[in-house]
Amino acid sequence: MPDKDGVDDILDQWQRERPDLDASPMGVIGRLSRLSRELERRLDPVYARYGLEAGLFDVLATLRRAGAPQRMRPSDLAQAMMLTSSGTTKRLDRLESAGLIVRRRDPDDRRGLLIELTPTGRQLVDAAVTGHVANEHRLLQALTLAERNQLAGLLRKLLIGLPPIKPGRELDHAADDAAHRGS
Repeated sequence: MPDKDGVDDILDQWQRERPDLDASPMGVIGRLSRLSRELERRLDPVYARYGLEAGLFDVLATLRRAGAPQRMRPSDLAQAMMLTSSGTTKRLDRLESAGLIVRRRDPDDRRGLLIELTPTGRQLVDAAVTGHVANEHRLLQALTLAERNQLAGLLRKLLIGLPPIKPGRELDHAADDAAHRGS
């Protein structure tokens, strides 16, 4: 296994060109970004084996994880998947056309709907999630179980600790302050 990757080359170049700049965050963010793209390239073929793509799998898996009777309100489903209602509707339309979900009236809300897995949808997502998890195990084989747990904990910490995005103000105050100080 090589000791250096493309991100190391980028860091070396910045060190050479801007030794005054601490570019070390690029080591983490750059690798996470590259890793995300590389993982998607390796996850998508498994979804395709089941006639799905990542977004459709996400809907089916979210409904399946909801527990019996595998149904949710569209707004709860959208929130769970961090999608807009229009993005969710497009996915639901495709899944309904394929016979994998049904939209039912909510008995507790005359104006509301519930999205429910069909037996065919449940069978498909159960098979797909089995293939998906096996693929994820394969993708993580370079790490020991202890390393996987450590990485998961560090990524959780990073995710939870991200500063909130303020509308219209995506820049971090520390970066603004550093720029004003001339650092």
